[in-house]
Amino acid sequence: MRAFKQVTSANMTSTKRNILVTSALPYANGSIHLGHLVEYIQTDIWVRYQKMQGHSCTYVCADDAHGTPIMLNAQKLGITPETLIANTDKEHRADFADFAVAFDNYYSTHSQENRELAEKIYLRNRDKGLIQKKTIEQFYDPEKEMFLPDRFIKGECPRCGTTDQYGDNCENCGATYAATDLKNPYSVVSGAKPELKPSEHYFFDLPAQQAMLENWTQDGRLQTGIANKLQEWFKTGLMAWDISRDAPYFGFEIPEAPGKFFYVWFDAPIGYLASFKNLCAKRDDLDFEAYWSSDSSHEVYHFIGKDIVNHHTLFWPAMLDGADMRKPTAVFVHGYLTVNGHKMSKSRGTFINARTYLKHLNPEYLRYYYAAKLGNGIEDLDLNLEDFAQRVNSDVVGKVVNIASRCAGFIKKKFAGKLAATLDDQDLYQAFINAADTIATHYEQREFSTAIREIMALADQANQYIDAKKPWVLAKEEGKDDEVQAACSMGINLFRILVLYLKPVLPKLAGDAEAFLNIEPMSWHDIDSPLLDHTINKFKPLMTRVEMDKVNAMIEDSKESLAETSKHKGQPPKAEQSASDTIAAQIEYDDFAKVDLRIARIVKAEHVEGADKLLQLTLDIGNETRNVFAGIKSAYAPEDLEGKLTVMVANLKPRKMRFGISEGMVLAAGPGGKDLFVLSPDEGAQPGMRVK
Repeated sequence: MRAFKQVTSANMTSTKRNILVTSALPYANGSIHLGHLVEYIQTDIWVRYQKMQGHSCTYVCADDAHGTPIMLNAQKLGITPETLIANTDKEHRADFADFAVAFDNYYSTHSQENRELAEKIYLRNRDKGLIQKKTIEQFYDPEKEMFLPDRFIKGECPRCGTTDQYGDNCENCGATYAATDLKNPYSVVSGAKPELKPSEHYFFDLPAQQAMLENWTQDGRLQTGIANKLQEWFKTGLMAWDISRDAPYFGFEIPEAPGKFFYVWFDAPIGYLASFKNLCAKRDDLDFEAYWSSDSSHEVYHFIGKDIVNHHTLFWPAMLDGADMRKPTAVFVHGYLTVNGHKMSKSRGTFINARTYLKHLNPEYLRYYYAAKLGNGIEDLDLNLEDFAQRVNSDVVGKVVNIASRCAGFIKKKFAGKLAATLDDQDLYQAFINAADTIATHYEQREFSTAIREIMALADQANQYIDAKKPWVLAKEEGKDDEVQAACSMGINLFRILVLYLKPVLPKLAGDAEAFLNIEPMSWHDIDSPLLDHTINKFKPLMTRVEMDKVNAMIEDSKESLAETSKHKGQPPKAEQSASDTIAAQIEYDDFAKVDLRIARIVKAEHVEGADKLLQLTLDIGNETRNVFAGIKSAYAPEDLEGKLTVMVANLKPRKMRFGISEGMVLAAGPGGKDLFVLSPDEGAQPGMRVK
């Protein structure tokens, strides 16, 4: 098999490349938020850079529009799934456009092209013997008359006994399990006790493709960490993949299988092909088969988050291979977004939707900050809001835009906008040009943060040049006009190169700068030609400073009220959303009155061997002591707790756990991790007192 070789600066501009790029498909059941935008901004920067190089680079995406959550949400809203996904499509398109994410085509997986391609890929794999049928038992909601996905089943964790855990993993002890292992399961949809029922399902024979996948994933097309992780999975052996779901289900029915539908993750990646095919029908310069035939020499790249690696590096290439279609050239994986060092949180106001951000702040602030932090690895990216404001203000406003604002006024006032006919410092200009290949390599390799550092180092040199020339001083001296024009013209030319380098990151600022400079849109190859004896237009501010009061207003605007948050009941939280931010169903006062809350003194606290999150507490509640296991280890050391007063649920039925019997529950609040706070009563409270 031909090994994948990463393009380098030595060959990136020698021939015109044909490149197809995708980002993961956003789910059509919710809004775009700042966590999503890490990926779309990263991809858009890379695509814009490729287009500036003169390559044929096409960027497609689509809404992922199928699945049980969309069906149920549409029912809840009293509309059809088609209406729901159409409304979401409008919202998503507007958000992406306002953040300057420039898709060549944005489409939907609920399309005729996707249906035809899904059936074609399925039938080709079936005819090769890669589709198997097997009867399985799964939970069925007798009230809703539907089989339940794992995330629509809750119950007690089979390992630690924690209540209200989803049907695939426990958020308390971290255990993973089958939904059928849950104790006392119930349907999230109706609350009914689910029944186990047999159903015939269709499976993709992933183990039959393991040898091919081992070769494909280990030849340099994946980041090292991802390739190594896949090696671990290969050692344990791949399992057949369930690609079917039972009616009722919003999706495409499987050919020759009435009542059976393609699982959403089967047709979702095919949506890349469908969006591209839809675009090919509109453009004569694109040929679908030239990109997707098994012998294609064109390039195809997927940008994804690390939560969907198995779908794109195992299932997807195996499906394509079985259908005699080409596999991706490479898959680029990024990490999650944290805000101020923590998981995005609605209670903190840091679970920020794209539209909420846009109400308060310039979208190019975020594009720049993400670029300044993004490398080509899979590490998480932290949006520190104070650093965000300082970096944008210092770099873009204080260093780059400031060059033009310092020089443009003199050129316009004294020389009618006419730049000098020669460069004042040819060596400095040449040094700026010489940086082009290095910066280009960083963009190509997705090392955006390194590119930004290089560009800002050049901006420092440009400002040092202007500081040394002091045109504001020369302008007051007799006979120094030529020097003023020379110095300011040099500054304008250095500014132009900096804007060219930043254009993939800041397309609007670049467009406004091009209008100010009175030039055509810049490509990467325009760098060698300085603006000499050229008339520029009047300078207008290209970017204002980030104001922290607007940042704080955005945070406040993102804090959902209890009523707003309760709207999400019944929808499983996304990977970036803490389950603790979701408000539970309302209860009657009489139900709450049954809870006996008592003041307790923590007599002893100790670690629990073999438990990652639990501390064992001995609690004095006045007339007796209780043993309680509490999941607060991430926030407290045992010695920090002993002697403190807290509040416990005293009449909770004792629960047998792997580590012993827990005889109650300690009350704590917070999003989790280090930000978890055990409730402490005021001074004067005594063990055994009832909390009213």
